[in-house]
Amino acid sequence: MDLKNIFNFSNRFQIQDEIILRDYLAMERTKLANERTLLSYIRSSLYLLLGGIAIIQLEGFERIKFLGYVSLTLTVIIIIIGVYRFQKLNKQLKTYYKQIEAFKEKSV
Repeated sequence: MDLKNIFNFSNRFQIQDEIILRDYLAMERTKLANERTLLSYIRSSLYLLLGGIAIIQLEGFERIKFLGYVSLTLTVIIIIIGVYRFQKLNKQLKTYYKQIEAFKEKSV
């Protein structure tokens, strides 16, 4: 997986035809998918947080405590990536909605 693809979204979309109900519904599905993805990032980071804390608190397993710290570090990284991707796609969707509104006003 290319690291650039984690942070980039396409912004080459231009509205050229009349928007129909199917297109609005597709945009709404995309918004909901974006929210589900954010929740998935949060869920994954919480599991890593719990696992990291559990590993750190284990007694007699001093050799693997570094895995707990790695897990806690990954927790922070995953949360940051998830929120960043959510915000970026949300901003892109708002741009699309503005284009739709401008197109509707122009065609009326």
